[in-house]
Amino acid sequence: MKRDELARAIREHAYLEGDFVLRSGRRSSYYLDKYRFETRPDLLAALGEHIAVAVAEHEPDAVRLAGPELGAVALATAASLSSGLPFLIVRKEAKEYGTANRLEGAYERGERVCLVEDVVTSGGAAVEALEALREAGLECRIAVCVVDREEGGADALARRGARLVPLFKAGEWLPTQKTAANRMVEPKRLGC
Repeated sequence: MKRDELARAIREHAYLEGDFVLRSGRRSSYYLDKYRFETRPDLLAALGEHIAVAVAEHEPDAVRLAGPELGAVALATAASLSSGLPFLIVRKEAKEYGTANRLEGAYERGERVCLVEDVVTSGGAAVEALEALREAGLECRIAVCVVDREEGGADALARRGARLVPLFKAGEWLPTQKTAANRMVEPKRLGC
């Protein structure tokens, strides 16, 4: 599926308008429901291919992918199938039973890993996953996401020495809205 077709399909199936609270705690008039594109085999397969291409272009030395639970696991799986790179699942916290791992899957310390994310807003989940990978001795400097909402996530990763590579940016899809911040305001004339 071509990039513009994929963008239209994601918007058609996953873009919702209303009043939403995001993971970051911010309120938004729109929401990109990742499960509406990650649970469709046609879109998931296309996303896997596009993520694999982005990884090959921006992090060609990666020997595996990593997807934070729950949302990015399907994307990491699809990208793994498309690229042939194995992947890790990054848990929110180490499990308290069995192996007590925070990272699931085999890896060697020092390997370069590319983080895969779904929708990035402030970057909180991506930063947590990045830190977990680095604490395990893995090198991670690139995160590929499906959509960057352009609300600080790229900056949050950059402050930690990683770059966000989005397949799409929210600004590409959203109509330009006039707000108080971008309206021309006639200056008030003060009398002397």
